[in-house]
Amino acid sequence: MDLKPGIDHAGHMTFTGLYVPLVTPFTADGDLAADALEALAHEVLDAGAAGLVALGTTGEPATLTAAEQVRVIDICASVCRERAAALIVGAGSNTTLDSARALTALDPRATAALAVVPYYLRPSEAGVVEHFRTLAAASPVPLLIYHIPYRTALPLSADTLLRLAELPNIAGFKYTAGGIDDTTIAFMSRVPGHTSVLAGDDLYAAPLLALGASGAILACANVAPAAYADLIAAWRRGELESGRELGNRLAPLAAALFTEPNPVVVKAVLAAQGRIPTPAVRLPLLPASEGSLSAASAAIAAAQVTTGFVRAG
Repeated sequence: MDLKPGIDHAGHMTFTGLYVPLVTPFTADGDLAADALEALAHEVLDAGAAGLVALGTTGEPATLTAAEQVRVIDICASVCRERAAALIVGAGSNTTLDSARALTALDPRATAALAVVPYYLRPSEAGVVEHFRTLAAASPVPLLIYHIPYRTALPLSADTLLRLAELPNIAGFKYTAGGIDDTTIAFMSRVPGHTSVLAGDDLYAAPLLALGASGAILACANVAPAAYADLIAAWRRGELESGRELGNRLAPLAAALFTEPNPVVVKAVLAAQGRIPTPAVRLPLLPASEGSLSAASAAIAAAQVTTGFVRAG
C-alpha cells in the first residue's frame, strides 16, 4: 500500500501515512542546530514516514526568528526533495490577510500548507469558512486545515467541517479535537472521499484511524517514527488485531510525552537518546522536569520502542 500523497481520479491531492512535525533542535548556545534537524529529518523518513511537517506547533515556530524559520523550511525542503518525500509547511496566523500573505510567499518546494483555525479572535463558524475560502484561493499549494479547539477556543460543528471540506484547494484536515466525540463521529461518517483526515491527537490516533483517517501528523513520531508508521499502515491494510495491539501499546507513551506542554518532553527524550544536542526550548516554555523524562523513558521501555523501532514482544 502506497502511504504518501497521491492524486485521486478527480484530481484532488490526497495524503496518507505518517507526517512527522519535526522539533527544532537548539545548540548549547541557543542557536538552531541545523545538522541535528537534517539528521532527524532523514531518520524519520528512514523509519517509514511519508513526509515532514516544518514549522508545526512541535517546531516552536512562534519562538523562531524569521531567518530561522526560513532555514528550517530550507533544510526540510532539501531533505524531502532528496528523498522524494512530501513537505507540509505551517503557515499563517489568526488573521486572514496575514495568512494569505504568508501563503503567497510559501517556499515553492512545499507539497501542502497547514493553516490553523483562527485562534483568539473567535469568529463565527461562517467567518471561519470565509477565512479558509480566502486562504485556499491564495495558496499556491493544497491547504490542510489545522482543527485544534483546545488551542483555538473555537470548536466547529460537523456541518461546518464538511462545508470546509468542499472548498476548492482544501485537501483535508489535521484533526486534533481532543477526543472522539459526537462531532467527530458525525464528521468522519460523512467526510468526502477526496478529503484527507490526518489524526493530530497522538493519544487518539488509533481510534481516529479506525474511523477512517488516512494518516496522521504526530509529535510522538519524533521519538518513535517506525512505530507510528506501522500503526497507520496496519489500520490502512485492515490488520485490525495488529493495529489494535500496537495502538494500545503506544497509548501510554503518548500520554507520557504530553505530561508537559508539547514539545518539551519529546525534546528531553531526544536529547537523552543523543538524537538532538540539547533538550532546550524557548520561553515561555521551560525544559521538561526529570520526573517527566523518567516517566517517558519508562513508557518507551514498556512499549519496546528503541530509536523509533518497535520490537516484537
